[in-house]
Amino acid sequence: MHHQSQQSHPSHRTRGGAPARLVVAVGRVRRIAGLLVGTLALVVTVLPSTAGTQSVASTYLCSSYSGCQAAGYGSGGYRQANGTQYWKMFAGHNCTNYIAYRLIQNGMPDKRPWSGDGDAKNWGVAMASITDQTPRVGAIAWYRAGVSPAGSSGHVAYVEQVISPTEIIVSEDYWGGDFHWRRATAGSGWPSGFIHFNDQVVEPTTAPTIAGTPMVGAPLEVVPGAWTPAPTAVTYQWSADGTAISGATAATYVPTPDVKGKTLTAAVTAQLSGYAPGAATLTTAPVAPGTFQPTALPAIQGTPEVGQTLSLTAASWSPQPAKATTQWYADGKALPGATGSSFVLGRDQVGARISARVTGSSKGYRKARTTAPDTEPVLAKPVTLTSPSTVSGRAEVGKVLTVKAGSARPSGATVSYSWLRDGKPIGKATNPRYTLRTKDLGRAISVQVTSSHRNFRATTETIAAKAPVTTVAEVRVRAQASRKRVTVDLRVKAPGAPAPDGAVTVRIGGQTVTGQLTRGRERLVVRGLAPGRYRVLVTYAGTPLVQPAKARATILVARGRG
Repeated sequence: MHHQSQQSHPSHRTRGGAPARLVVAVGRVRRIAGLLVGTLALVVTVLPSTAGTQSVASTYLCSSYSGCQAAGYGSGGYRQANGTQYWKMFAGHNCTNYIAYRLIQNGMPDKRPWSGDGDAKNWGVAMASITDQTPRVGAIAWYRAGVSPAGSSGHVAYVEQVISPTEIIVSEDYWGGDFHWRRATAGSGWPSGFIHFNDQVVEPTTAPTIAGTPMVGAPLEVVPGAWTPAPTAVTYQWSADGTAISGATAATYVPTPDVKGKTLTAAVTAQLSGYAPGAATLTTAPVAPGTFQPTALPAIQGTPEVGQTLSLTAASWSPQPAKATTQWYADGKALPGATGSSFVLGRDQVGARISARVTGSSKGYRKARTTAPDTEPVLAKPVTLTSPSTVSGRAEVGKVLTVKAGSARPSGATVSYSWLRDGKPIGKATNPRYTLRTKDLGRAISVQVTSSHRNFRATTETIAAKAPVTTVAEVRVRAQASRKRVTVDLRVKAPGAPAPDGAVTVRIGGQTVTGQLTRGRERLVVRGLAPGRYRVLVTYAGTPLVQPAKARATILVARGRG
């Protein structure tokens, strides 16, 4: 028996003197290995079988830790670690402890994945779900009890190489025996099955990729692709020029200034219990310097006039640079020493347009520059008015208003006009004369007079006309006489007010009748008039917007028939 756990520890004797023959064979292998250091030792021995006295030959490639190492075969470090128990197996020369050690080295935890009997004969039974007849490198060759070279407790070995579906090379350790590498062929020491703890690899069906541009400050992200079977976890490790970046173990990574110019790699590992991890390594181009993206442009505030202070609002970028510098310009030429956030205008800047440029910089980033828009030309001072402008004319629909510009200093100033209705410019009304329209009725009319001079700030004054604008009424009279009375029909209208309201009075022969216009019309009757010719006087009282008016007529009251 070559494989014991702490749960089971039977005698290692077998029928037919098999242990004695095994010890002799092992001794022979050790002596040959000592003579043939660095060469492949081939020893044919007879292995025990608890199934009966029949013997089956296997080919040993080396024996003992030192002999195998000398022949170029290793133990995966078990020679130095065999004093430790793994998966609660007995330490030392023990097939189950050796295999548990190798599986732990391959990434499995130091905890047996099943409970109960740990003898080798039970491994393939307990792990039947991952046991088949397919040999693979890293799989565990499992032998039932009594299947050569196993004894009554079974045997397990580590598949180091698969030469063909019917020929493999394994490494193994024996309870009470020694360490070997052995070649096995179908029908000659062939396992009862192969347990695939973690020799099956998670394979990519769609290769992982890196999304993004390798640039300082620009996020990169690993798109994990697709794997089969589907992993339960995918891990990442970013490196720069082959050196792992501390803490960079997420799918996303933002290159820092320290990796500028370096080549990045992302190691992707797909993990699934019972399978060897799938791995992929992705590589980027060298990391380029980062760029700043402007989020707010600078702007110049203040009046471009000699003696005034211009100030610059801050520029913003993403990310914000560590340092920002400013330079002021006049007509595109740098102003010496003008590097602050404000600038006081002097006479040397008269007529020039002022601008300012802000430069942002940080380690690992390209410099970013942004310029505030130019100001209007710098002016010396405002035009001075020595006498005000005046407006003449009646504020009446159809009448003309005239503005006369006042005097200004310096002489030779250019004068422009803009007529306003209720404070808003009237289209195309830019002459000194303005004819009032029906639209102006009841509105406040004013005019802006602007005096301009080169290199001087313009001065604007606003002059109001009499408000509000009114209109003149026209009264139409139609009189009809009958016996002792006169009927007067009145019609009042005015430009902009075609049907005004208001009181009207009719006076005939000393009699007066008063009425109220309705939609510009009224009928009044004067009674008790003796026969004769009369003058008719009609008076319209007006409204706040329609001026009062009068009209006259004559009427003959005839004698009636008695």
